Amino acid sequence: MKELIQQELEKLDREQLKQVFEFIAFLKFRARLVTIPAIDETNLAALYSEFAEEDRQLAELGISEYADLLKHEDLV
Repeated sequence: MKELIQQELEKLDREQLKQVFEFIAFLKFRARLVTIPAIDETNLAALYSEFAEEDRQLAELGISEYADLLKHEDLV
């Protein structure tokens, strides 16, 4: 395969060789890119649900503390 490519390269002019070089650089760049894993929507939904519940609990705790603070201020 390399020999066939080399034979074809020898037939190209300078501008065509430049284009081949740029294409090779592009292929090398593309090979270095990390592929992004597919998002598992089932797992994503479970995480969203888990964090939503945690957020709700923290909000309720914060509201309770805020209500206690207001009661304390009314007494002062």
